[in-house]
Formats: sequence, structure tokens, C-alpha cells
Amino acid sequence: MPEVTVPETNTRRGVEQILDVRENSEVAEGMIPGAVHIPIGELHGRLNELDPAVPVIAVCRSGNRSATAADALNQAGFTAATMTGGMIAWQRADLPTT
Repeated sequence: MPEVTVPETNTRRGVEQILDVRENSEVAEGMIPGAVHIPIGELHGRLNELDPAVPVIAVCRSGNRSATAADALNQAGFTAATMTGGMIAWQRADLPTT
């Protein structure tokens, strides 16, 4: 599974799609600005909300669910990677959240 670091993800914001696959209660604690929120359990039914021509970086709390999401996206014809360390790593890096 392709992995992208937190600094790389921050650099790619606005160029690639950032997909937050956490649950609503987790997203309420903050998410990456500009990210699209689709809980992992809804991903298959909401793929039409993502542009298959633009690479996707999947994000979750720690990196496990995002790896599953990225794998599903790649199987569906997207180019997807997971952000290493998830939102825990993003927040530890003191990067912005909305």
C-alpha cells in the first residue's frame, strides 16, 4: 500500500484529494482543511463524490482504516495512498485543522 508522510500530505493539499474516512464523532474533533469526509462504511456507495482522475490520500485516526480505504479505492480504479500515522500524527505535527 502506498504511504504518504504527514509533511507530504500537507504539501499536496489542494492538489490531491484528501479523504477523511473517520466517523462523524471523530471528525468533530477536527479534520484537515479541504478534506472530503466519507466514513469508511459509506465509501463504496459514495465513490461518485471523488474524482477518479485526481490522486487520493486517505486519512483516518491512526492509519489502519485509511489503508483499507486506499486499497478499496485502488481496486475501484483510483490512484490512492494512505497518510502514515493518521490524524494523530497530523495533530502532533501541529498542522491546521478545521
